[in-house]
Amino acid sequence: QVQLVESGGGLVQPGGSLRLSCAASGKGFSIRAMGWYRQAPGRERELVATITRDRYTNYADSVKGRFTISRDNDKNTVYLQMNSLKSDDTAVYYCYAKAMSTLSWIENDYWGQGTQVTVSS
Repeated sequence: QVQLVESGGGLVQPGGSLRLSCAASGKGFSIRAMGWYRQAPGRERELVATITRDRYTNYADSVKGRFTISRDNDKNTVYLQMNSLKSDDTAVYYCYAKAMSTLSWIENDYWGQGTQVTVSS
């Protein structure tokens, strides 16, 4: 079982910055990929950014150039640095991880509880 715990959300003014963190914990697993998704009011959950263990990254077009995803493999932690924030970035941000059991080699998807990011003046 993998547990994901997010932190770093909050209220920020337009043009400001926030950094989200997500730490994965548990026993007998290996993280394959991690990422961030978000869901705004009245909208479906959407991909924000993902990163593999080898640090290949993928970003949604709406955040490319403003957000940066990174990870610390030793700590099983993923970060999302968000700069030049816009009101459209307001959403609940969810941490995601694809983890493989080191015993069975079965991969599963895991989700955090979500953290609120509000961009408003």
